[in-house]
Amino acid sequence: MRQVELGRSGIRVSEWALGTMTFGNQTPEDDAHRQMDMALEAGVTLWDCAEMYPVNPVTKESAGRSEAFLGRWFASHGRRAEVVLATKVAGPRNAIRGDQGFGNGTVKAACEASLKRLQTEVIDLYQLHWPERAHYHFRRNWTYDPSSQDKAANIALMDDVLGQLSDLRAEGKIREFGLSNETAWGTVRWMDRAEALGAPMVRTVQNEYSLLARLYDTDMAEVAVNEGVTLLAFSPLGAGLLTGKYAGGALPEGSRKALNGDLGGRASPRVDGAVAAYHAVAQEAGLDPVHMAMAWHRTRPFPSIPIFGATTVAQLERILAGVAVEMGPDLAKRIDEVNRAQPLPY
Repeated sequence: MRQVELGRSGIRVSEWALGTMTFGNQTPEDDAHRQMDMALEAGVTLWDCAEMYPVNPVTKESAGRSEAFLGRWFASHGRRAEVVLATKVAGPRNAIRGDQGFGNGTVKAACEASLKRLQTEVIDLYQLHWPERAHYHFRRNWTYDPSSQDKAANIALMDDVLGQLSDLRAEGKIREFGLSNETAWGTVRWMDRAEALGAPMVRTVQNEYSLLARLYDTDMAEVAVNEGVTLLAFSPLGAGLLTGKYAGGALPEGSRKALNGDLGGRASPRVDGAVAAYHAVAQEAGLDPVHMAMAWHRTRPFPSIPIFGATTVAQLERILAGVAVEMGPDLAKRIDEVNRAQPLPY
């Protein structure tokens, strides 16, 4: 698998990343360990986790279980050096610490707890899971209202967090810093404050991005190119919608939709038509729609690493079978035509 750089960090990683958010709820530990074996065998060296994982559902009792699965794999396999390990600290209004925000040592304490669960001395990429201020992610773009934001308070919080990250880096506990579910304003302000303080610079932004969710294509794309930020694209298969497993009203037992109903707001009245249109394009091209959706990221005019997640080994096998699929300009144009006809279906 081809290697790409994480931002301007000098760290080289695979152009696809393994997501682990189902490890511990939908995916039992033996299956999770097999997936890690398979990912590394396929050359997938960037693995992403979070302290709040697993999801579906997120609970205080299960939080940290995904990290613990990874930690036991590292302990039993001795291959930690082959993996670029990413994880995230949860923002306020979470199942772990309630309304507690990132300030006053929270980030540092959360990182140290993650290190213990992961059974490692260093986290290669440490990310903020979502902003502490109001933001438009998780389908909040339809009613986004930033009018209550306090710029001075937001900047003060950034300085506090960057101080904690500087301490963690000086102690050898993290290598690089990334954001998640961020905006263009937030990304650039974090970078400005990091430069002013000599703190860890933003290398990545982990936002939702797929054929069905293309908010990143405008302001964030410009930030990515000009500031040297790599997109870590979560839900590149539209939370399973693009795989076709929900076609015709199907509801597989144990699937994400069976567990949470509307796929976090993605199962909208318009999404079935958009999925069908992309499947028709894939059929015309003679491609598995999963492989088309993943290969499309290589066509973007900014760096994009899709983070795939698989509940089962069989799902992972299907995804990895498309590693070598390439996409020409004609197919990319057809995809853009569908996007213009059916934009933002959720």
